[in-house]
Amino acid sequence: MKNYSNIYFLGIGGIGMSALARWFKANGFHVGGYDKTPSALTLELEAEGMDIHYDDKVGRIPTAFYQKASTLVVLTPAIPKDNIELVYFTSEKYEIQKRSQVLGLLTAGMTTVAISGTHGKTTTSSMTAHVLKNSGLDISAFLGGITANYNSNLLIGAPNGIAVVEADEYDRSFLTLYPNITVVTSTDADHLDIYGDHQSILDTFNQFVSQIKDKGRLIKRHGLELNVPAHVAEVTYGIGEGEIFAMNVRVEEGVFVFDYVSAHLQIKDIKLQIPGYHNVENAVAAISVAKFLKVPVAKIKEGIETFKGVKRRFEYIVKNEEVIYIDDYAHHPAELSAFIRSAKALYPQKELAVFFQPHLFTRTRDFANEFSESLSLADRVYLLDIYPARELPIAGVTSEMLLENVTSKVKKVVKKEEVLEIIKNEKLNFFATVGAGDIDRLINSIKELVQSTEYKVQSHQI
Repeated sequence: MKNYSNIYFLGIGGIGMSALARWFKANGFHVGGYDKTPSALTLELEAEGMDIHYDDKVGRIPTAFYQKASTLVVLTPAIPKDNIELVYFTSEKYEIQKRSQVLGLLTAGMTTVAISGTHGKTTTSSMTAHVLKNSGLDISAFLGGITANYNSNLLIGAPNGIAVVEADEYDRSFLTLYPNITVVTSTDADHLDIYGDHQSILDTFNQFVSQIKDKGRLIKRHGLELNVPAHVAEVTYGIGEGEIFAMNVRVEEGVFVFDYVSAHLQIKDIKLQIPGYHNVENAVAAISVAKFLKVPVAKIKEGIETFKGVKRRFEYIVKNEEVIYIDDYAHHPAELSAFIRSAKALYPQKELAVFFQPHLFTRTRDFANEFSESLSLADRVYLLDIYPARELPIAGVTSEMLLENVTSKVKKVVKKEEVLEIIKNEKLNFFATVGAGDIDRLINSIKELVQSTEYKVQSHQI
């Protein structure tokens, strides 16, 4: 990196890309980039001094980045190959590296804790980073979400300290990492547009596990079948199962409480600020990392209990006596089931309405039955149109195809523009917006609506 003074990001508004951009900016580099549309995150990056534009035109590239010898171009897989700026940088023979390659370079000299899994990795990595930082360890963290404790997806520590990294399996990105400690939360089928089938995903996770450094540690959820090399110490975790586990899990006054148990340690009555059975599991993994790094037990418990969560992961937008409105990033059937089950466990007497925006045509097609089954756990289901992200439409793949097998008492396909009116007219008092697309653009308007004096809620009778 010493050869470069200018770092240019193609897709700078991505959550992983923005963390890298912030790292380079904080370390004295000139940072700029392109993204398709402005967002709250890109506006924050601009306010932090980064030069960002939203037109895919070579003429919009700031002058400093025409200095080829001193400019590194960082690329996200979400950028299409025909992107005009990418074509220009390629034809001019700029140094171009994927985000994952750069992350691998930055963490190569650090003690790396890599949190991986088809779901659960963002919360687990953020929770782990907070527990370690709260204990006084000098850590850096590159996260896939905005943590509530630090209002950022980046923590900066010493260049030779500890790095907590969200290890992304998409496009096999995590294969650029060679961690000391690895957590694997799940290996479910996903990203089949990249992998083709589930076995290919499992093979890639096995390759990732093989890259753990000598005398390293693998912390994997109980039941996952992985080929663990002889030079790696392995431990399994779960709820009521595994070598380390949570037990006595219960809800007390709207809060999940549990005991942590291992062969040599028990930590009783740990209280989570973030709800969900899946988050109890995530906490067990985070505790196990902290134990391996010799964090004192009192500091471990304090770190878990003071973790405030991650933006868009079971995030309470409005929570009062009249209305409970939650926003969540769930976009895989397993995540959706975990979210709905946890929400209903917290408020068993209330009727839950879910506004779900499917993400990707391929994912909707590949898991149609599973999505319908997960959505049926909600009392009311409102399906928005599929968010295409990087894909073109697929004939016959629509939100309507999920509706037939949904068994909820109310089920509708609605336009995004209709959501506010539905909430208002049906006077919902317990509902969630869910999905990884742009459904979060509705949050502020919904919040303003349900907090208005005109919004009078009448509880539905189940």
